[in-house]
Formats: sequence, C-alpha cells, structure tokens
Amino acid sequence: MRRLHPAVVLLLCAFAAVAGCGERERADGPPASVLHRGNAFEPETLDPHRVRSVETFNIIRDLYEGLIAEQPGGELGPGVAETWTVSEDGLTWRFRLRDNARWSNGDAVTAEDFAWSLRRAVHPDTGSYYAQMLSVIEDISVPEPGVLVLHLSGPTPYLPGLLAQPIAYPVHRATVETHGERFTRPGLNVSNGAYRIVEWEAHSHVRVERNLYYWNDERTRIHAVVFHPIEAESTELARYRAGDLHMTRTIPVQQYEWLQRNLSDELHVTPYLSTYFYGFNLTKPPFQGNLPLRKALSLAIDREVLAEQVVGSGEVPAYAWVTPGIDNYETQRPEWADWPRDQRLAEARRLYAEAGYSARNPLRVELRYNTAESHRRIAVAIASMWREQLGVEATLHNEEWQVFLNSRQSQQLEVYRSGWVGDYNDANTFAEAMMSTHGLNDMGWKNEEYDQLVVAAGRERDPAARRELLEQAERLLLSEYPVMPIYYYVSKALVKPTVGGYVPNVMNVHPSRHLYLRD
Repeated sequence: MRRLHPAVVLLLCAFAAVAGCGERERADGPPASVLHRGNAFEPETLDPHRVRSVETFNIIRDLYEGLIAEQPGGELGPGVAETWTVSEDGLTWRFRLRDNARWSNGDAVTAEDFAWSLRRAVHPDTGSYYAQMLSVIEDISVPEPGVLVLHLSGPTPYLPGLLAQPIAYPVHRATVETHGERFTRPGLNVSNGAYRIVEWEAHSHVRVERNLYYWNDERTRIHAVVFHPIEAESTELARYRAGDLHMTRTIPVQQYEWLQRNLSDELHVTPYLSTYFYGFNLTKPPFQGNLPLRKALSLAIDREVLAEQVVGSGEVPAYAWVTPGIDNYETQRPEWADWPRDQRLAEARRLYAEAGYSARNPLRVELRYNTAESHRRIAVAIASMWREQLGVEATLHNEEWQVFLNSRQSQQLEVYRSGWVGDYNDANTFAEAMMSTHGLNDMGWKNEEYDQLVVAAGRERDPAARRELLEQAERLLLSEYPVMPIYYYVSKALVKPTVGGYVPNVMNVHPSRHLYLRD
C-alpha cells in the first residue's frame, strides 16, 4: 500500500462524527407528514445506473445513497462511507463503510455491494448513459469486510462529487438478479437511502416512504414524499397555489415578475451550474460536415434578448459550454462574442452563403423541443431570429419528455433543445459529456483530439496544467459548433413557508431527508 497523504481524512471527513447534525434539532415529525414535490417529468427509469434526467435524480437521491452524500447546502460529506483516506499520489482511495448501513429489507450494505454495483454500472449490458463518468476507476477491491478500495488511472480531485452521483450508487444484487429490470418496482425494490418506494403510478405520482433501516433514520423528519410529474409549468404553479404542492420544480417564466411581487418570500432563484443549449445532429445533413452553417446559426441569434427578455428571470447569456463559476477554471469564449451585433450578423450571412444557402435556397430545418412553455417561447424567438437575419425556414415540433429522449438518442432529429447540468463542481463534468464515447453525446460529435485532451487532463497531477488542457479542449469544442449555447441557467422554485431545511445551492440538490414540515 502506498504511503498515505498526511491529511488522511480528506474532504469533509471530519463530518463523520457529527453526520446529520447542524441546525436540525432532533424531531421525528408527525407520523403522517407527507411532502408533495412537483417534478416536471415522468421518470424514465428508477434504476440509478440508467437514469439520465435531473428530475429523476431527485427521486433516486431519496431512494439510494452513495459512499459520499450531499449535505443540506449542496456541499459533500460522508454517506455510506464513514471515513476515507487517499494515497499521496492521489491514485488510491480507501473507504470504510458504516457498520450500521442497511438496505430497506434489513440486509447490511457491504463493500462488496458497492464493488458489484460499480462494475454493473459500466457493463455494456446495463446501457448506462453515464458510464463514462466511472472510466477513471481502473480497479476495485475489497481487502477486508467494510472496506472498499478504488484504484484510479489518474489523480481525480473531483472523485467525491462523482461518487455522490446515481451512477455510483449501490443496488441490491440479489434483487437485481432475481427480478431483472423489474427490480425498481414497488414491492420488489430494495434500496439503501432514507426512503423506499411504495407506489409508482405512471403519469400520476411516485410515492416513497421512510426507510426505517436507514442508518440515519432517526434524523429523517418527513414520513413520506410524493413526486408529481407535471410537465406544464403553468399547471404546476396552479397546483402549488391551490395547496397541492409544497415545492415546485420550476416556475413559468412569463409569471416571474408577478411571482416577485406576490410570492417573493416563497420564490427562490439561485445561480446554477448548468447550460441551456441547442444541439445539432452531426450524423446527417444539413449539419453533417457543414461547419459554416452551424456557425452562421449560432452567430445569428441574440443571446442577450433571449436571456434577458424571452426568459428574463436572472439567466445569463451563454457563449461557451462550461458554466462560469467552476472551481479552478476560466470559461472560454469565441472571439466574436465581443463583436458588435451588426458585425456578428454580417459574418453570419457570409457563412450562411458559404454553406450553400440563400433567399432562393433557404435552409429548411425542424427545431424540436420537449413540451414546456419556456422551451416553446425560446424556440419561437430563435426561429424568428433565424428567419429575419438569414431567411431560414424553421418548423417547430414539441414532444412529450420520454418521446423526446428517444428521438434524441436515436438521432432522428435535426436541431433540438437541451441542457447540461454539472454533476460536480469541476470543469471535467462538462468536458467529458462531449467526448465521442459519452452516452449523452446525442449530437454524434466525434473529435479524436478533443478526446485525447480530456483524457490527458484526467491523468495530469499539476492543477495548472490540468486546467490548461481542459480549457484547450473547450476552445476546440467551441471552434466546431456541435452545440449552440444559449444561456446559463438559474434554478427557480417555489417553496411553501411550512417547508423547513430548504437551502438554495448552485448544485440545486434538495434531498428530502434534509427537509421537514412545520406545523
């Protein structure tokens, strides 16, 4: 074993002795306390290794817990792992699990459970969209009961954040092997988080209830949580105002000023490590092999108008892929981002002509988005800008969330809206999402040099050199225009005054175990 780093208990391990403490006084809450949360979409799956949407992550975080867990303010601390140590070279991480960690059926949560689950997560048969995240792990071993050792291919300072993600959660091996894909269903599922699933009625709700075997159950104050998949933001707001919901997932942007005036104490708007963008399908015409066209469309839109007027709830115009505010990183920008609007438009028209299009031969393209008023407003505005400045004839098409995800995955569309949410506070979470091997690279963009830069950054021990490699990768990405960044998100939610423990944070994570209901 390599000599351990002098600071053997790293990255908030001091919390282990007081995990779950803080301002939350001991109180179990009334046995029938039920929290109702708006959650935008029907879950695509409740398999933590196959989930792909932020909304479903909200449910998964209640059902499961990883070695590392989010604390009330989004910071990281001990989860199933009580303590951990890191070798001096940063390549070997040793986690000691809690003796009292239990599955919802009472079985002990073991280091072998994590080893088996991590291997399952990256196995091709699992079909995980996030398997790329775990590629830094070269080997997994269980040298003694209750101890898991991860051997890495390179120093990975963001590993705690990675291990707090659903892709690194454990699943109950016996249940998976017995029931296959049905292991997620109520009555069959066995989970290790603060809650267990009891109901899942499609397009109605998912209900989870307190897992009495959870190691920190004495500090869980809400008995049950009901997640409501409500795609229409106006409908979610109406149900919130009617008292059906304690929390919303988002707000209708056209109601933002009204909400500021009338529900300011309940409205939470917070910076968010996330980028709203349009993706171009590079696997077929018109965008395959046509860089001038992709660049022309990107230059022709007015991001300031889109962010400040069409959305208008604190969003920031985006000219780059990586969100500003990431630790040890400077977001890169294309040269034209600082040009006057007239100069950008002149260049957009020149590129549009170079791409082979004109008033007599306009680009005809379909712009697709998932059903939501905010996405429709942006699509209408962008189509108008393209038509006015270039003569593009864009048709708009919206789809229900699951259908939309399938369309993206099968690459049957031309231009589509999307968003990328940072899974942890490091530029790698944005960089690796654009690698040719990543399961969520629906654009079909492939660039060997880009992949090599991101891989090299993962092996680099010097923070400054690692930063330069990642910044170089972003510059290369921006030069090829597989995506069209539009704005940087803010998280927007309404929370009833009766909900306690809600702490706005840049990761926008709010596990129900940290919340409580006031009388």
